[in-house]
Amino acid sequence: MIALLEKEPGAEQVAALLQGEGQRCFLHTIQICEVFYDRIRRGGNPNSDSLESLLASAGFEIRTETRDLWPVAGRLKAGLRRVSLADCFAMALTLKVGGSLVSTDHHELDPVQAAGVCPIHFVR
Repeated sequence: MIALLEKEPGAEQVAALLQGEGQRCFLHTIQICEVFYDRIRRGGNPNSDSLESLLASAGFEIRTETRDLWPVAGRLKAGLRRVSLADCFAMALTLKVGGSLVSTDHHELDPVQAAGVCPIHFVR
């Protein structure tokens, strides 16, 4: 999401995934929170409503459920201590929908991919 919003390397791959025929790209609200605070740390003052609308209009399907995800995310976080809680929610959602997690974060997620926790597609 950040690559797409900030036009960083990998943005074109994310856009292609969002526009791919038959592709569904899910995003959990916990991940939107991560993007929100990242934009604030970069010196911006994002509007939370417009950020959510922008991501939805880009093609992300926003998921809000936590009841089925938080226990899975909590177990992942306990076992993968160096992985962010938002990434653990992303992995829990990936496992629930049977998809692939899309990320640029090799630092945190290379070990997760090596462990076979869930399929991960790196866009750079």
